[in-house]
Amino acid sequence: MSAPDVQRFRTQLGAFLNQRDDAGRKWADSQWGVYAFYDFDGEPIYVGQTNEQLRTRVRRHLTNQRTDAVAMRVLDVMEVAEVEIWPLWDLGEQAKSGTEAKNNARHALDAYEYSAYLNAIEKSKFKAILNEKIPPVSARVEMPQSLRYSLVSEDDRIELGHPDIRIARRAETISRLSDVIRERGEVSDGLRRVLVIQAIRLTYLSAERLAYVEHRPVPRPTAIDPYELIGSSQFPDSRTS
Repeated sequence: MSAPDVQRFRTQLGAFLNQRDDAGRKWADSQWGVYAFYDFDGEPIYVGQTNEQLRTRVRRHLTNQRTDAVAMRVLDVMEVAEVEIWPLWDLGEQAKSGTEAKNNARHALDAYEYSAYLNAIEKSKFKAILNEKIPPVSARVEMPQSLRYSLVSEDDRIELGHPDIRIARRAETISRLSDVIRERGEVSDGLRRVLVIQAIRLTYLSAERLAYVEHRPVPRPTAIDPYELIGSSQFPDSRTS
């Protein structure tokens, strides 16, 4: 009953979840890990962590409406073109050794997530991504080996990645997110920050499209100053300074 593009997306997702590493393990079978989503430009848009199994968490994000990021209209699933995961096999084993070991594993998981989050911000042309909550500030750590995989076919990348389609979807996402904020009234500062970041992304994509049709150079991402609009996305306390 699903639309053809949705069927193809889920086929690609299934193939990704069944990829194996050099040891023969399925990457997504790791119970503990960190993940990131990227848009059609390869721009990082969301980072998260899990200790309930990577495949379970990633699939839940991308195939239904029951995660906060999707239900709150923070994340548009159809804007996700690539996914990357960092399995943390050792943390899963460590967590089985008792309460203290599990707590230490949780702190380590926070550090990996925060490091992936900082890496994503540094790689982002806007120096901001769509996380409503900034991960717990932790000492930066070196990320383990990851698997990055495309979730869209080449044909779908051409069609769904067309700027006019993406502009329309992004405008719709902003509208829905605005409705969530209006209807709930009392929402987190982070949700309002995400609304601004989505508006930044829409503005740049629209300006980029205009420059293309007018045969002008692509605008510089620095034409928009995210820090001036939202403060720092790295440290919770600095957003209000």
